[in-house]
Amino acid sequence: MDIQEMIFVPVILFMIFVAPLWVIMHYRSKSKMSQGLSDQELLQLNELTMRAEKMQERIKTLEAILDADSPKWRKQYE
Repeated sequence: MDIQEMIFVPVILFMIFVAPLWVIMHYRSKSKMSQGLSDQELLQLNELTMRAEKMQERIKTLEAILDADSPKWRKQYE
């Protein structure tokens, strides 16, 4: 039994079982990506945006407090 015969069977099994599933899963994921965000993902994105805006406001407030208390703090941490 030479190397060609040893490789032939796994290659045939791959082509019959794995390759078609691989192609199907690939194009299924491509179609899901082209559909855009789901309703749940859109809600999560909006929630994260609101949280980021709140955090940005808090950071601005903290920076204003630090500027008033210690005007040189920016130079120290830049």
